[in-house]
Amino acid sequence: MKKRLFLAVIAFGFATPKFGHSQIDENELGAWYMYFFNTTFKDSSWGVQGDVQYRNWNIAGDLEQLLLRGGVTYKPKNAKIKFTLGYANVTSGTYGSDPTTTGESRIYQEALFPIKIGRRFLFDNRFRFEQRFVEGQDLRTRYRYNLFLNIPLNKIEMAKKTLYLALYNELFINGQQNIGDGVEVEIFDRNRFYVAMGYMINKGAKIQLGVMNQTTEDFSKNQLQLSFHHVF
Repeated sequence: MKKRLFLAVIAFGFATPKFGHSQIDENELGAWYMYFFNTTFKDSSWGVQGDVQYRNWNIAGDLEQLLLRGGVTYKPKNAKIKFTLGYANVTSGTYGSDPTTTGESRIYQEALFPIKIGRRFLFDNRFRFEQRFVEGQDLRTRYRYNLFLNIPLNKIEMAKKTLYLALYNELFINGQQNIGDGVEVEIFDRNRFYVAMGYMINKGAKIQLGVMNQTTEDFSKNQLQLSFHHVF
């Protein structure tokens, strides 16, 4: 049953519809390598979180993006919701042999709250609002909603040595269409659907390996994702 569920989810992710065409090779598997960290100051509602992501159009070497992101978090006492105010620096590469890169600074605000359904279905809802300062463009804004789901497989809860199924779907919506110099973008920016197997090494560390399908107005492409998640 677990195997059939896992295969069905992968098939659904790969079947995500494509929009438009581009010079990007949609059949070439890309790869994202990621480190996430999260900590709360002792006896405090405050903390920090962030991530480092090295994204490639291929398995390695053809830079898609280098993303460095960090933020200050606040979690009210006796409440499950967590708020974040943060900043990201993004360097975006060009597909293929073209070495051209574009810089971006990004400020973001987000709210994250969990929901547990039954004994095994662990959902997280994340709402994020971004203000994007992209090189050569006017100020841009973007709205993002991500629904995460973790399902422990060999245990009831996410404890040490737990093997789990990890899924998410994230929708990106542009705040405006005119981005400067007469250039316009669609309201729909992109959608990401992800499925992976994860392993809980201990209470503060887990690793995930999976595939994410990213669909934009111009292309739909699969990306291998290897991520390490660290809580300390």
